[in-house]
Amino acid sequence: MLADGTYDAIVVDAEDIDDDVRLELTITAGPNKGEVVAVRATNLGLDPISALGIPARIVVTHGEPHVALEP
Repeated sequence: MLADGTYDAIVVDAEDIDDDVRLELTITAGPNKGEVVAVRATNLGLDPISALGIPARIVVTHGEPHVALEP
């Protein structure tokens, strides 16, 4: 689990799971660089295949990750 903070990442895998999307993100900077994090996204608004390679920001607050894909 990631400590509370902000992490730059990139989407390396995405797949439909029921009505959600499972994203795998690789952290691209800092002491956690190279670590792969899996999250379940709701309301992605994007086809999972289209999400591949998109930069993202992971913000962890009180142990809860929130992911924002960058345009």
